[in-house]
Amino acid sequence: MAEEKITERDDGVTTERTVERSDDADKTVIIERRGGGAGWVIAIILLVAVAGGAYFLSQSGAREAVETEAITEAAENVGDAAQQVGAAAQDAADAVEGN
Repeated sequence: MAEEKITERDDGVTTERTVERSDDADKTVIIERRGGGAGWVIAIILLVAVAGGAYFLSQSGAREAVETEAITEAAENVGDAAQQVGAAAQDAADAVEGN
């Protein structure tokens, strides 16, 4: 006479179903396990985190480019001002020599 015993267990994350079949000469055990959707949720969270990190890194690079451009422009302005001061000093020296 064959007997069949089914045991089911669900812990909220994994569902397990065990089927034991036995007759006088043979015993067969089948275990089925199914996971919940937690794996997909974690994968989506990781994907969003990676996309966010890539966005912030790209913004950081753009911000550095703007800062470099501002520093270059300031250095050019300082150089222009130094030339104007030099020209004014030359004009003053020429005026003093002319008198």
